[in-house]
Amino acid sequence: MTTPSTHQARHTNRLADETSPYLLQHAHNPVDWYPWSEEALTRARTENKPILLSIGYSACHWCHVMAHESFEDPETAALMNQFYVPVKVDREERPDLDAIYMEAVQAMTGQGGWPMTVFLTPDGVPFYGGTYFPREPRYGMPGFKQLLLSLAKAYQNRPQDIEHNAGQMGTMLRQATLLQATAEPLETSILDRAYQSLENRYDTRYGGFGGAMNGEATRSRGPAETTCEPVVCKRWATAISTAAIACSTGVAPYASKL
Repeated sequence: MTTPSTHQARHTNRLADETSPYLLQHAHNPVDWYPWSEEALTRARTENKPILLSIGYSACHWCHVMAHESFEDPETAALMNQFYVPVKVDREERPDLDAIYMEAVQAMTGQGGWPMTVFLTPDGVPFYGGTYFPREPRYGMPGFKQLLLSLAKAYQNRPQDIEHNAGQMGTMLRQATLLQATAEPLETSILDRAYQSLENRYDTRYGGFGGAMNGEATRSRGPAETTCEPVVCKRWATAISTAAIACSTGVAPYASKL
C-alpha cells in the first residue's frame, strides 16, 4: 500500500492556481479560500453567506501571525468555511480593492492596517471590519473565533442591523468616490487647518496618527504596518459606526474611536 507524501496529504484550496506569492503562501490553509472573483461573489449570493475578506501582503509580519494563529488552525478554519465565503487578496496585486476596503475600515475604526479583515454582504458591501484579531481574546480585542460566531449569528438573526450598517457604509464609499477636486485656489488657511488637524491626531507616545491602543495592544499591531490617511475632508467618515452590529453581537467595534 502506498503512503501519500506529506505534501500530497496537505489540504489544497483554490489559491494554488494563483500566481501571487502571498496567495500561494495560503494555498494549503484548511480555509476554503477563494481569490477575489465572480465565482466567490456568486456563491455568496446563491448561499446568502457573508464574505470574509482578508487582505495582506508577503512582507507583512502580522499577516503571518494571524495566518499561523487562525488560518492554519483547523477549528477556526471550519468556522470560516461553515459560515462565510472566505476570500484572500494580495494588496500588491489588487491595490484598487485594498484602497476601497481600507477606506471602510478607517471609517469604522478610525485607523487601518494589515492584515485587513473585513466582513461583507454578498454584494461586497462592508458591515464590520478591523485588522489583526488574535485567535483567543487578548489585548482588549475579541478572539477571532468569538468574532466569527457572533457576526454569523447577527447575520442570520439580525439582518436589519447588517443591512443598516452596510447601507451607511455603502453610501459613504459612494460619496467618497464622487469627491472632485475644487477649481478654487489652495489657500494657506486650508493648509493651516490640515496641519492643525494632523497635529491634534498625532500620537506623541507611540507615533502615527489617529490614536493608539494601550500597552501590549499597541505593540501587537506593528507600527510599520499601520496606516492612516490624513485627508481632512473625509474626517466625517469616522462617524459611520458599527454600533448596531456591536449591540446585536456583544462584540465591541475593534479599536473604535466613536
